[in-house]
Amino acid sequence: QVQLVESGGGLVQPGGSLTLSCKASGRFFSFEQMGWYRQAPGKKRELVAAISSGGFFNYADSVKGRFTISRDNARKTVFLQMNNLKAEDTAVYYCNIRGGFSYWGQGTQVTVSS
Repeated sequence: QVQLVESGGGLVQPGGSLTLSCKASGRFFSFEQMGWYRQAPGKKRELVAAISSGGFFNYADSVKGRFTISRDNARKTVFLQMNNLKAEDTAVYYCNIRGGFSYWGQGTQVTVSS
């Protein structure tokens, strides 16, 4: 069993920045990918950014150049640095880890509004 706890969401003005954190705990010896997804009201959950165990990155076109995903292996934590936030980035952000399994965090709300 793997637990994921997200933090760092909140309310920010357009053009602002936020950093999300996701800490994993529990028993797992390896993984294929850790990533961030988001779901806005009335929309499907979509991939925002992911990092593979081999260090490959994958970003949604809408966030390229603005968001950066990183990880701290020792702390089993993945981060999402979000810069130049836009109203359309408003959503609940979920952390995910997968590798023959798939676990989700509880989600953290990000609201971009003036």
